[in-house]
Amino acid sequence: MSARPPALVVALTGGVAAGKSAVTRRFEALGVPVHDADVAAREVIAPGSEGLAEVVAAFGPEVLDDRGQLDRPSMRRRVFADPAARRRLEAIIHPRVRAWLRERALADSTPYCLLAIPLLAENIAQYRWVDRVLVVDVPESVQLDRLIARDGVDETLARRMIEQQASRADRLALADDVIDNSGDESALDQAVAELHQRYLALT
Repeated sequence: MSARPPALVVALTGGVAAGKSAVTRRFEALGVPVHDADVAAREVIAPGSEGLAEVVAAFGPEVLDDRGQLDRPSMRRRVFADPAARRRLEAIIHPRVRAWLRERALADSTPYCLLAIPLLAENIAQYRWVDRVLVVDVPESVQLDRLIARDGVDETLARRMIEQQASRADRLALADDVIDNSGDESALDQAVAELHQRYLALT
């Protein structure tokens, strides 16, 4: 793991419902490779993978559905109720996600790539190898409104989801670059275009 990614590696993060996907879609439209931690988290425990075998060894065969895949809703309920189980599951998945992201960043031959990592602030010690951090930022009140509208949850659950993540201040403290996404989504076009030029200049 001593190899250094040849391109500029930008880690993109933001709170739940901040609009990270809207931003990554615009970078992808400009031809920038985006490697997503959420995609990685599914792939590293796909059927037949070492990761899934380790989850089954840790939690028992009842964690699988009838197609041999991880029964995600059941697992989510289990780890939500049991912090020790959550830590055990994360110890299996997180190192594999980091390796997956790094492997893809190393393989890129473009001037720069993006890593979309929702829980970057919570795990920043493991991502010291990235070159820059880009935070998609919105006030918590906007997060709350969007989360209720997007997921159809009540305000209590929406607040709990926000509180389970790193604080807005913690994320902003890591930021080299910030995109304010509290306004209309169309404003993202210019913000992304400007950052794209900045990152190309840095490479």
